[in-house]
Amino acid sequence: MTNAETITKLNNALSTLIKAYEELQEDNSNLKLRINELEDEVLELEGAKEDLEKNVDEFKNHTQEDRSNISSMLGKIESILNRKSSDNNNSSNNSTSTSSEKEKSEDKKDDILVLESTPLNNSSSSTPVAPQNVLKKEDEDVSNSNKIDLNRMASLLNGFNH
Repeated sequence: MTNAETITKLNNALSTLIKAYEELQEDNSNLKLRINELEDEVLELEGAKEDLEKNVDEFKNHTQEDRSNISSMLGKIESILNRKSSDNNNSSNNSTSTSSEKEKSEDKKDDILVLESTPLNNSSSSTPVAPQNVLKKEDEDVSNSNKIDLNRMASLLNGFNH
């Protein structure tokens, strides 16, 4: 091998090395760009994560407030229902009808007025019976339908709580 051949082979080898180095530099530059892109995405994702965490915290706070409001509403509804049912129980417990008045009201279901009577005193002797309350049947029907509506509302609100 002569000096000229050796120089040519070394020149070819050097050209190959330079070409490989340039390719590696290009790959390295592409990788650096990709790293920068990924770092930017990481920053964006961290920002989105912080926003989601804030939203979750707000959602939890609103959920607690909603639960509190629903519990408060349920408590109010239950107290209204209990008050109305105790009023109805007290009026039905305190007023007793005689059998003849019950028969009359059953015979005349279309009548508007129902007469409820109670004894004037609690002695066992036969005493006259005086009317205590005069109610319209329509009012009773409205009261019953209101009671049903309130019961339905309470059960619906209970469903929201679970």
